[in-house]
Amino acid sequence: MPAEVTYERHDEAEAAGRLDEFLPAYEEVYAEPPYCEGPSDVAAFIDHYRLHAERPGMRLVLARDGDEVVGFAYGYYLPQGTGWWDSITDQTLSADFTREDGARTWVILELAVRKPWRRHGVAAALHAALLAGLTGERVTLTVRPEPEAAPAQAAYEAWGYRHVGTAHPWDGAPLYRALVLDLAAAGNAA
Repeated sequence: MPAEVTYERHDEAEAAGRLDEFLPAYEEVYAEPPYCEGPSDVAAFIDHYRLHAERPGMRLVLARDGDEVVGFAYGYYLPQGTGWWDSITDQTLSADFTREDGARTWVILELAVRKPWRRHGVAAALHAALLAGLTGERVTLTVRPEPEAAPAQAAYEAWGYRHVGTAHPWDGAPLYRALVLDLAAAGNAA
């Protein structure tokens, strides 16, 4: 069992300066199947993270075992006019469901734990720290389908997420399951 893991949250501008602290964990986790990411994928992630870090409501949570980052999670509020819901390919979502105002829906873009620390509650604690005190109605995320991400899907289901459709977020991307969690029902609303 890992030593005591601690969690630290960094909001908005502070999150932007933390990339170098968790990038080695990102590289390790996403080098594994089914992702098999290489240097060009990591470079693209760095570019995306820098843009994401500028978004309203940006939060980053780092899990540490001593000084070592063993997991991380981050996200932000979906902006008005987002194309997030446009990637749902198998469901017709109502205009009310897809309406965003910059404070309604918070999106989790990454939640990852290094292999030696998996199955020890680190992901659940990252998730809880990430959502603590959020305002808004709901949280959304996408996850790879089974069997690739069966443990992640089981965790999200246990945490109260529901499936709303299949997402194809960019050309060449695999299909993902789009999930939503009602914050009030989950007891996470501020």
